[in-house]
Amino acid sequence: MKSDLFSSDHMAQPAHAPGMTLQNAKSIKYAVNGEMHARQGAMIAYRGELQFERKSQGVGGMLKRAVTGEGLPLMAVRGQGEAWFAHEAQNCFIVDVEPGDVLTVNGRNVLCFDATLSYEIKTVKGAGMTGGGLFNSVFTGAGRLGLVCEGTPLVIPVSPQQPVYVDTDAVVGWTAHLSTSLHRSQSIGSMIRGGSGEAVQLKLEGEGYVIVRPSEATPQKAQQH
Repeated sequence: MKSDLFSSDHMAQPAHAPGMTLQNAKSIKYAVNGEMHARQGAMIAYRGELQFERKSQGVGGMLKRAVTGEGLPLMAVRGQGEAWFAHEAQNCFIVDVEPGDVLTVNGRNVLCFDATLSYEIKTVKGAGMTGGGLFNSVFTGAGRLGLVCEGTPLVIPVSPQQPVYVDTDAVVGWTAHLSTSLHRSQSIGSMIRGGSGEAVQLKLEGEGYVIVRPSEATPQKAQQH
């Protein structure tokens, strides 16, 4: 059988070392030798001796997910083998988190990560009940983190001289040392008259980077995560 479909560009090759690599722009391959974590339902294929087990977030995590509709439903993958992960054909990216790093990520953008990374669901300070993604996942430790994004993300530097304002439905995450607060860009009078539809943004101040996706979450999309 002959076809470009069977070219090396599409063919899965055996892993040479344990851990996470990009299979292509839309999927991540993980050579498991022990344990790793991934979002529930993200596995698209695997080979080898692997077990998949739903990972509990605890009472606090479940309460936060129930309140906001956001969260990070996880599964643990254990054993020896290779697994491929993807989500709705979104673009995939790998971040190397080093000791001392702190990365805050919206739960809908997390695909998979090393078990050596620690994560905690935290309230976005200053967001209040009106902020999209009231609870985000904060990653620390040392290891690799696989992210997904609808389209090609935009990374914007933040400095003390130039704070950045982002749509709460478009923000993917941000680095440590950035403080957050809600910013209202419309007057009350303008909102009563209908406004522009961009009434409230998340303001980030300090020194670091904010990651933004080139689309806003639609109500239907937001309910799925």
